Amino acid sequence: MRRLWLTFAQAVTISVAVLFVLTTLKPEWLKGTAPSSVVEILEAPGAASASAAVAPGSYAEAAQRSMPAVVHIYTTKDVARPRHPLLDDPIFRHFFGERQDNAPPQRASGLGSGVVASPDGFILTNNHVIEAADEIEVALNDGRKFPAKLVGRDPETDLAVLKLEGNGKLPAITFAATDAVEVGDVVLAIGNPFGVGQTVTMGIVSALGRSQLGINTFENYIQTDAAINPGNSGGALVDSHGNLVGINTAIYSRSGGSLGIGFAIPVSIARNVLEQIVSTGEVTRGWIGVEIQEITAELAESFGLPKVDGALIAGVLRGSPAERAGILPGDVLLSVDGTSVHDPRGMLETVAALPPGHEALFRLRRPTGEIELKVQIGRRPTPPAER
Repeated sequence: MRRLWLTFAQAVTISVAVLFVLTTLKPEWLKGTAPSSVVEILEAPGAASASAAVAPGSYAEAAQRSMPAVVHIYTTKDVARPRHPLLDDPIFRHFFGERQDNAPPQRASGLGSGVVASPDGFILTNNHVIEAADEIEVALNDGRKFPAKLVGRDPETDLAVLKLEGNGKLPAITFAATDAVEVGDVVLAIGNPFGVGQTVTMGIVSALGRSQLGINTFENYIQTDAAINPGNSGGALVDSHGNLVGINTAIYSRSGGSLGIGFAIPVSIARNVLEQIVSTGEVTRGWIGVEIQEITAELAESFGLPKVDGALIAGVLRGSPAERAGILPGDVLLSVDGTSVHDPRGMLETVAALPPGHEALFRLRRPTGEIELKVQIGRRPTPPAER
């Protein structure tokens, strides 16, 4: 037995030695053995490993968390057919008489996106997505479709709230903190561009507080370079954890496609509008009835102002709360209830946030010096388009 063991050990030793010599001196003789890679390749982990940890640089978890809460919105409405030009031609009317155009109206369809804001079925979207719609249908991410009713809308922020009835609990999105987003943060835009189906695009927050774009009355947009295209309106802008930071609303484009400049309504504004519409069916804002103007360096010099700060009262509406309180054209508004006003947008937002009937203390600058006036806040009139 001992001799057999020694013979086996010697055979193994000789075989290992021969293999080492061949590998070192004549590797081409071993071409028939198992192949080996000449480049070190980093392979993706298996399914078990991938589920345990998210790969660096991947936003799959954020997308999977938020995508079920983003819905597709389909609208239809009646549109009058264009009148045939011959019916207005005097020669045609001379020979054929007055004729009525009795063609039935056309059915126009539109599409957009929305965000499930609560498990109870309240959905946030843009006002321009559902404006003048006769019928609204919502398609969930899992393919189910339900009719939706309009709860309320706010044209001045371009937001609207829909409600799905009797469909159980829905996959609602998680709202991010109001001040959680910063310039440079990675964000994902989720929606239904061009009707191709749910799509996720990635970018960063390019800027905050974008205003004076001429889109809406109240503008405080998040600017992002995440691709936003027609059909994305009303969809979700989420952070790298899948939390809602904004509602995609508009793009800057010369061609109609994405050029890397998109705008989203911050979640703070969307949440305020949602809560007011759900509780009262409308959005109530404060109003004092003045026309305001930005103070430029030229205006500051002509008015003898020490710095370019505040909001210039350019006009006062007759019978308005501002006129009753004694505010005059040419006054410069500095603060409202202790909140400093640096520009017209700040003044508009500060006054709008006050409840009607509240008596606020306005600090103004006049050529004779600074004064303080008490103004009873009125209710902002309903925009003509909403009446």
